[in-house]
Formats: sequence, C-alpha cells, structure tokens
Amino acid sequence: MTAHSHPARPAFLGQNQYGKAENRVVRITRDGATHHIKDLNVSVSLSGDMDEVHYSGSNANVLPTDTTKNTVYAFAKEYGIDSAEQFGIHLARHFVTSQEPIRTARIRIEEYTWERIETPGEDEHSFVRKGQETRLAQITYDGSSWEVVSGLKDLTVMNSTNSEFWGYVKDKYTTLPEAHDRVLATEVSSRWRFNWTDDAQQAPAWEESYAQVKHHMLQAFAQTYSLSLQQTLYAMGSRIIDHRGEIDEVRFSLPNKHHFLVDLKPFGLKNDTADGAVYYAADRPYGLIEATVLRDGCEARVPVDLTNL
Repeated sequence: MTAHSHPARPAFLGQNQYGKAENRVVRITRDGATHHIKDLNVSVSLSGDMDEVHYSGSNANVLPTDTTKNTVYAFAKEYGIDSAEQFGIHLARHFVTSQEPIRTARIRIEEYTWERIETPGEDEHSFVRKGQETRLAQITYDGSSWEVVSGLKDLTVMNSTNSEFWGYVKDKYTTLPEAHDRVLATEVSSRWRFNWTDDAQQAPAWEESYAQVKHHMLQAFAQTYSLSLQQTLYAMGSRIIDHRGEIDEVRFSLPNKHHFLVDLKPFGLKNDTADGAVYYAADRPYGLIEATVLRDGCEARVPVDLTNL
C-alpha cells in the first residue's frame, strides 16, 4: 500500500525505520588461561516495505525487534567479534538477505575498550576499562552496496603551548584579548567514511585502520603550530586522507575546551610567568568547530549533524 492508494488522504508516510537500540553484548574469548574481551553497544535499524504496518497496523512484514536483539547475541557467539565493523557487516547482510521486506539495514556500534591488568602470576583474565575514547562504527547495507563509517568520541586532547589566537574581527561587543601563547584543548568527535562499498572489493583491515587513523589524528594535533582550532582540524583531517587510502571523508566536531588565565593580581601574584601558569577550565559555553575534510574528487556523505536521527 502506498500514498497513491489513498488519493483522499492528506497525509502520507515518509521515511521510517525500526529496530532494537543499544543491545549490550560482551564477548569473552578464552584462549586457555588467556582471555580476550570485546564489549559492544549495538543498535539495529531496519527499513523497507513497512507502509502497511503504519497505515493499518498489519505486522505481516515486521520482524520483531526482540528477534533482532536475539540475532545480535547469537551472531556474537556464532561468528565472534573480529571488529565492530565486521560484526556490523555480518548483521546488516543477514537482515537484508533473510527478510524480503527489509531493503536497508543500518547497524550502529559503540565499542568500549578494556586492557589487561598485568599480574605476577600466569592468569590473564583481569581487565581495567580504558577511558580514553569510545570507538564508533556505522554500517549501512541496501542489498548491493555498503557504506561503512567509523569514528570515535570523547577523545580529550591538549596542547599546553604552540597555539595562538589573534587578528580576528573586532566589533563593539568584542572583549576577548588576543592570545599569542594559549592552551588548546578539545574533545574530539570524529567520523570517517571508507571507500569500500562492494563485496567484490578487498575490505580494509578494520582494526589496523582504526589504530592508524587515531595515530595520525593525534600526531597532527600534536605537531601543528595552531593559529586557530579550524587550522588544527584541517591538519588532522588532511593527514588522515594523505596517509590512509581506504578513507575518502573525515568529519570532525571539536568543542574548544577553553582555559582562561585566572586573575591573581588581587592576591599580589603574577600568574603567567616563565615557570608556569594557573588556568580556569571552563566547561560551558564553548566554541564549537565543525568541518569535513574530503579526498579530492569525493562527495560528502557523512551527515553534518552527527546526532541520532
């Protein structure tokens, strides 16, 4: 049933999707006394021939969201979790190929990393959760082509010098003093899109790719003498594009984690001296710098707004 079946109806159904969000799955692999952990938060979203369930309530084409949840856990056991991306690919392919009404599957994954607690004994089964960043992956499949977007969030970085901010527009509301040596800090949220779209292509080495993208991102942040956070963002994105041929697009959302010199003059203290300074770390409001860096000849596909739509 389509909108054209209801000529008298003023409203018709637009984009729609459904699925089971935030399935927390932890896979422990036991290699003798040595154990390995993969810890994921998996959200499944399905779309296709779902007009009738909206218009009349018929569930004839609906795979229950409870079933999608069960599939996530069964696949974690049956196929293991080599990487967030590969696990998402298994799931997306299954939903689209096994259910005729389902045309597109989108799998979103957050991955939480654990590292081993080194102990003097032989046991290798104790872990501490790493707090540096949350790894992200989004896999979309329409039965013929793939789109894989990986990323991270909550990666907080700081340069304690080698950053300036001056020469900007000034009007009657401008009070910010120019800075020729400032702290530059941000909490990186980033997504990058792979140019792997087809099963006939060799798939990237997902784990190695993630590690290398993060490496280049951090190296560019550390090695750029920054005159603006925008300049640093572009350096981070362009270094990834230059070094990782499997990636065509990188999007960043960078809140500027402002550090303001504290006025210590009331206490007879000079703050910013050769041996250091004291700053107030402000949590809000914050400057928010966002941009996409693309490989030459490629079009942007990562959404400008990275929220959960």
